[in-house]
Amino acid sequence: VQLQASGGGLVQSGGSLRLSCAASGRTFSTDTMGWFRQAPGNEREFVATSRPSGVAYYVDSVKGRFTVSRDNAKNTVYLQMNNLKPDDTAVYYCALGAEDRGSYFSMRARGYNYWGQGTLVTVSS
Repeated sequence: VQLQASGGGLVQSGGSLRLSCAASGRTFSTDTMGWFRQAPGNEREFVATSRPSGVAYYVDSVKGRFTVSRDNAKNTVYLQMNNLKPDDTAVYYCALGAEDRGSYFSMRARGYNYWGQGTLVTVSS
C-alpha cells in the first residue's frame, strides 16, 4: 500500500489550500482515512478523519475551517483547508486504517496501518 500526499505549499494567513492523498495497492472504500500534522518541535496530532461511512471528525482547532472528503472511485481523500492560520503550519500526513475500528481509533495515530510521506504547509502572517 502506498499513499501519496500532495497539495502543500506557502499561503498567506486567511488563504486556502487543498491537500490530496492518493492510495494505491488496495481499494479503500472500507478503510478509514485520516489526516495528521506535525509542527516543528511538536508531536504529531490528529487533524481530521473520514470513516468508510463518510462520517468525519475534526480536531477542535480546525472545525469550521477544514473539510475532509473522499472519492472512493479514485482512491483519494482530500483535505480542504480554508481561513488558514500561522498555527496551521506543519507537515501534513495522510494515513490509512485498513478497517473501521470506530471513532476512538479513527482519531489516533495507532488506529492507522499505513502513512504517506507528508506534505509541507506553511502559512505566513
